[in-house]
Amino acid sequence: MATNSNEILHDFSPLIRIYKDGRVERLEGEDTVAASIDPETRVESQDIAMAPEFNNVSARLYLPQNAKPGHRIPLLVYFHGGGFVVGSAFSPVYQEHLNSLVAEANVIVVSVNYRLAPEHPLPIAYEDSWLALKWIASHSKSGDGPEEWLKNYADFDRVYFGGDSAGGNIAHNMAFRFGTEELHGVNLNGIFLNCPYFWGNDPIANEAGRKGEKNFLDNLWFCICPSTTGLDDPRLNPAANPMISRLGCKRVLVYVGGKDVLKDRGWYYKEALEKSGWAGEVTVVEVEGEGHVFNLSSPRGANSLSMIKDLARFLNRN
Repeated sequence: MATNSNEILHDFSPLIRIYKDGRVERLEGEDTVAASIDPETRVESQDIAMAPEFNNVSARLYLPQNAKPGHRIPLLVYFHGGGFVVGSAFSPVYQEHLNSLVAEANVIVVSVNYRLAPEHPLPIAYEDSWLALKWIASHSKSGDGPEEWLKNYADFDRVYFGGDSAGGNIAHNMAFRFGTEELHGVNLNGIFLNCPYFWGNDPIANEAGRKGEKNFLDNLWFCICPSTTGLDDPRLNPAANPMISRLGCKRVLVYVGGKDVLKDRGWYYKEALEKSGWAGEVTVVEVEGEGHVFNLSSPRGANSLSMIKDLARFLNRN
């Protein structure tokens, strides 16, 4: 008997619905905007597609107005959020966020457009992101990468990874991989995790009283990562990784929203790093009264602007 195309297999509203016939309906994160020179900040952006050996991963690059060839500025590799299932590097939400950050911090940004689950289940997003990092590293002194902005402006001694929600998860996992594998020509100074998507099997702190959200996040992980070992998979729960002390940087900045169900995982991440013997500095900033990735829903709000300034200082601290 044919499957009714309207029968829902998984409902992860407000992100996606997956139907029994295999169809995926994305409920948000589908809008895109062209690369441009931003009229307010004068930040310039351009889109690139990496070579076939880098799986044709695409990205959007951002360059501040006052960049001068030969004058090296910090490089931030950014990973967008969206639960691994929605969003892109070409979203107007990220265009506005990164234009503001680049103008404030005077950094060059590569915003990576990894493939999405469930059509491309994890670990594909991680592999796409690592290939993007290898492509970026090919522009360091020891490489022959083709992108002029990276060759002329990026300081590969001052590289940072960052992201929000699922992108924060990716930034952590890339930093851990950086600490266990070589990426020639790159010095990873730090990572910025905004409301990172970390989770675990056993509820901590206030999670026990938020059963609906826990069920949602539990089920989402099994859907996007069918090969997982469970909710304490170290990629989802870094505290369960016995080698977390090998995180490949010495500075970590974590932002959490006071009303976000993921808030306690940000604090738990700090605790796990400090207990592991990792020889670095981790700071968690909890913004009272704010929800998940509050800066994206209210980019002109006082707390969002304060976060941009704080992140700019983080990226420029020697």
